[in-house]
Amino acid sequence: MPTTDTPGTRRAYPRAITLDSGTPITLRFMTAADAATVVSFAKSLPADDLLFLRTDITSPSVVAQWVKNLAAGRTITVIAEAGGEMAGYASLHHHETSWQRHLGEIRIQAGQRYRSQGLGRGLAGEVFALATELGLRKIVAQMTVDQKGAIATFERLGFRAEALLSDFVIDREGRTRDLMIMAYDVDGLTEHLN
Repeated sequence: MPTTDTPGTRRAYPRAITLDSGTPITLRFMTAADAATVVSFAKSLPADDLLFLRTDITSPSVVAQWVKNLAAGRTITVIAEAGGEMAGYASLHHHETSWQRHLGEIRIQAGQRYRSQGLGRGLAGEVFALATELGLRKIVAQMTVDQKGAIATFERLGFRAEALLSDFVIDREGRTRDLMIMAYDVDGLTEHLN
């Protein structure tokens, strides 16, 4: 039976989508019970992907903090599964009490086997719907300028570059990189919702 167990949302999960390849995907909210699965998923990602993760989700302690943020209502995460395997996730991070309470930050990661099949687009649609339900006005995404595929994906979704910050982040290898901040105004989101 569909459930909604995240405060402020009415969207029922689990939900089903089909990738462009025909692969059926189940979408559901992440729970504390998913921590070990998320760590395993992160460890299966290509090394290049790990360079660009904002936090080291291969670390159980980092994922434990993520779970605490879920419980505190600061993060909503939708997990995508294919045949019982984690295929990807999308998170919406927001702060109800800060001067940026109208913003949500989106983070999306698709497993290597599920890329270029519409999974990122489907996960983004879920985040857009959740952002609307939460009354957020703008969604932001952050990435390094050399993440060309991510930039192209977010541009296709309607995000536009708003800032470029030189040498603003440092990767796991100790190299600094320029950070691009892209944003999407939530007005008119309905065209992206499923």
